[in-house]
Amino acid sequence: MAKRIKNPNEICYMCGKSKSQVLHLLEGNYGYVCDECVENAHDMLSEMTEKERKLREHQECIDATPSQIKSYLDQYVIGQDDAKKALSVAVYNHYKRIHQKKKSDIEIEKSNILMIGNTGCGKTFLIKCLAKYLGVPLAIADATSLTEAGYVGDDVENILLKLYEKSECNLEKTQQGIIYIDEIDKLALRGENTSLTRDVSGEGVQQALLKILEGTIARVPFGGGRKHPNAECVNIDTTNILFICGGAFDGLEKLINQDKKVNRTIGFGVGAENISNEEEFILENVQQHDLVRYGMMPEFIGRLPVITTLAPLTENDMIRILTEPKNAIVRQFQELFAMDDVKLQFEKNALMKIAAIANEKRIGARGLRSIVENVLQKTMFELPDMKSAKKVVVNAECVDGDTEPVVYGARNKKIA
Repeated sequence: MAKRIKNPNEICYMCGKSKSQVLHLLEGNYGYVCDECVENAHDMLSEMTEKERKLREHQECIDATPSQIKSYLDQYVIGQDDAKKALSVAVYNHYKRIHQKKKSDIEIEKSNILMIGNTGCGKTFLIKCLAKYLGVPLAIADATSLTEAGYVGDDVENILLKLYEKSECNLEKTQQGIIYIDEIDKLALRGENTSLTRDVSGEGVQQALLKILEGTIARVPFGGGRKHPNAECVNIDTTNILFICGGAFDGLEKLINQDKKVNRTIGFGVGAENISNEEEFILENVQQHDLVRYGMMPEFIGRLPVITTLAPLTENDMIRILTEPKNAIVRQFQELFAMDDVKLQFEKNALMKIAAIANEKRIGARGLRSIVENVLQKTMFELPDMKSAKKVVVNAECVDGDTEPVVYGARNKKIA
């Protein structure tokens, strides 16, 4: 057993503070340590443990299999199985490529992704869930604000600056993050007539994105905006940044249907079923040459090898979106009401009516919340003053605006 050494000065051997300067001075075999140093050491160890835990979880997510990634997305996103599978495989291969341990002479190219789907079908939400699960920084940009370098608007490099800021200025995290560029279809060159002026917000942006999508070292000014020779910049290597582009591509089905009309058989003896109804276009069958005809550059589309489509949401899908996901809209409002000790109940006909309105207005899933907000607005305004309220019930008439949600008190006694 070690012999205890007495310290007559009774000071902390770590910070040097005396007994009178601290709340407690703990005596050990080799001296004293104060409560402040013990608390600081505990905080440091806790922080290190938390960082190690997050790093371990991050590595586990990065190493997750496609089925594990899809299982996570299934908890938050209704339907869109094909899109979820395509994203899961592409992301799995991308990060496997980055962290490959076996050295090889074969260079594996990036699997950048193009997502095609109507507005409100869940493109952006899918990417947000994916980035959250992987624990990687995500930057979301709008292609409509981008212009060719030297013109009014945002330079393409500003997208990289957003990712750098999302990574808390950590260059290593930035260079392994995800960038989602929405409204990419707005960069398409419309029409066959060439303009006398430069297409600085369409084809010019596509040209500027080519090298960044493929992989290059971009010189990005810290303050954003235009580059200046003397401006302080950060060099960002985009080789391992995963780019995902999304757009609705309105009118793309017309190009495909034109080909179908040309190939349709006509004449005597042709069955009526062959000419009665035009075959419905399925976005799953879109090919790269269709996107080129739409107005995208072949070189640009070639740098987005993974093309996946999202199906339009049906009314049944919207009902499920309202109730099933972990953060479903109905659950969110039920949680808000529960904070006032009030139970919120939506009848089935109310959910069906909300879905029907969203489908009729063609506003997709993003419009569901605004409908629910409008239905409950007056009730949420008055409810905090109703001390006896215990339950609120919403039916189809409330969604139509004919009546207000019914408020019940104790023993199901109607209040309002």
